[in-house]
Amino acid sequence: MNTGLWVWPSDTKAQQEVLRRVARSPQLLRAMTFLIKNERGLSDSELDVLTASNSHWMTLWTVRQLTSLGFVEYKVDFFGGPAQYHMTELGRNALGMIAGQPIQQKLLT
Repeated sequence: MNTGLWVWPSDTKAQQEVLRRVARSPQLLRAMTFLIKNERGLSDSELDVLTASNSHWMTLWTVRQLTSLGFVEYKVDFFGGPAQYHMTELGRNALGMIAGQPIQQKLLT
């Protein structure tokens, strides 16, 4: 996982390999789980506390990986609020594939 930036491949076989690598990472799965459960999004500090990594460096690494894959997007609040990370549709689908069941919008509330 420390081999540089990731991209979501177009090849199905390569996508499955990326999903296997994400599934083997407890940090990535934990962050995705908390983001999917929080519809309004999470800030850096909130995600750091929820994932209990106690390391802003690890949280930063996690969101960089998820963002580069296209699973998470970063939304800036231009009126003074903290910026928030949100799951994308691709991220929801990926988490559903990893979990073996689709993530339904009703389960998020």
